[in-house]
Amino acid sequence: MDGKLKYKKSTYHLYTFLVSKMIGSLGSSVYTFGISMYILSMTGSSLSFATNLLFSIVPRTIISPIAGLIGDKVPRKWLVLGGQAGVILTVSILLLYTWTAGLSLPAIYVATLFNSIFSSFSSVAFSASISNLVDEERLQKAMSFNQLSLSVSGIGGPIVGGMLFGFASMEVFLLVFISAAIITLLLESTMNFTLYKKPVVASAQKETMLQSFKAGFVYLKTKPVVRAILWTALWLNLFFTCLSVGIAFVLLTNLKFQPQLIGFIEAAAAIGMLITAIYLATRSNLKFPLVVVKRSTLLMAISVILVAVPLLFSWSNTVNFIYYLVLMFVAGGFGVTTNTPIGVIMQTSVDEEYKGRVFGIVEMMAMSMMPLGTLIYGVLYDIIPAQYVLIVSGTILIAIVLILLRGSVIRMAHPELEDKRKMNILEEVEG
Repeated sequence: MDGKLKYKKSTYHLYTFLVSKMIGSLGSSVYTFGISMYILSMTGSSLSFATNLLFSIVPRTIISPIAGLIGDKVPRKWLVLGGQAGVILTVSILLLYTWTAGLSLPAIYVATLFNSIFSSFSSVAFSASISNLVDEERLQKAMSFNQLSLSVSGIGGPIVGGMLFGFASMEVFLLVFISAAIITLLLESTMNFTLYKKPVVASAQKETMLQSFKAGFVYLKTKPVVRAILWTALWLNLFFTCLSVGIAFVLLTNLKFQPQLIGFIEAAAAIGMLITAIYLATRSNLKFPLVVVKRSTLLMAISVILVAVPLLFSWSNTVNFIYYLVLMFVAGGFGVTTNTPIGVIMQTSVDEEYKGRVFGIVEMMAMSMMPLGTLIYGVLYDIIPAQYVLIVSGTILIAIVLILLRGSVIRMAHPELEDKRKMNILEEVEG
């Protein structure tokens, strides 16, 4: 395929990727909202809600590295489409069960379990394939489109779900999700997952699955920058849970905000994500992406500390509302300026034959910290004043970023910065 045709196909992938991700994420967000509200209204139990959450998180944590390993051995398009088909089949069976026997809690748990397993294969394989779908010059735009779709679903999912939940049955929620998943499957089936795939040197030695899995970790040892990003992401996911668990707790329990106002504040973060994703999608590639990651994560850590400020002073409800509205809007933007460059670095730094395993490890590390962080902070907020939890967590986050993304790591990622520094020193000496 000549250059013009490849570029044209890459453009098609870019916008098909945006539409498919947006539809799929929105459908999933509406479904998740409806199921969550159904469980809480049916049982009135936060334990039942948390159990469904565990059935979603734990399988992804276990399956992701296996999905990545398989993605390095078989065509990733098969895994993407197969995983998506598995999700459609799972929710379709749940719909049929609901029509015949009525929706029940065990049926929801089973559907959530299989949904999580199938979506793990699809998600990991797709993430590892982005650099094969789009030319390197537009990788930042592709990663920004991914953040854009997540922000749209974050805003639209609860709105659409809230409108439907008042007067529509759960079957409608299931049909919305199935319809969105089918459209996503059809769009992804038109993509060429090997358009920009680099040739892979075949190994002369036949590896077992265990040897191949270990090879992924051995490979990470040869990539200090990628390894630093992974460890940073691991600890950030643990300590940033203080915000996802604590913001609603602070607003509702400490400051006595109405639920409607809390909804506006949480939506502000999604709007901040949306605007920042659009900005990054329209601008040229960042020159030093890891520098941007370090600065934005430091600002996000400072944002965690700033959440505690109204708890230390007696401000009016109006001032508090405006303060948190602005803070969450900015924090949402920082999240995009962290995740987008990380995505670009991972896509360009990891060799093709290891991408599946590395992205599987990334997802495993990210997902494993969520239940642990939720448990830890759920206990801490009950026994320690929220302002102290937030200030200490924010301080730890700043230390993590400064240690794991220290200057030597930045210079390894961007050697030209070291050359520039040496030139400045030389000019100073000569001058």
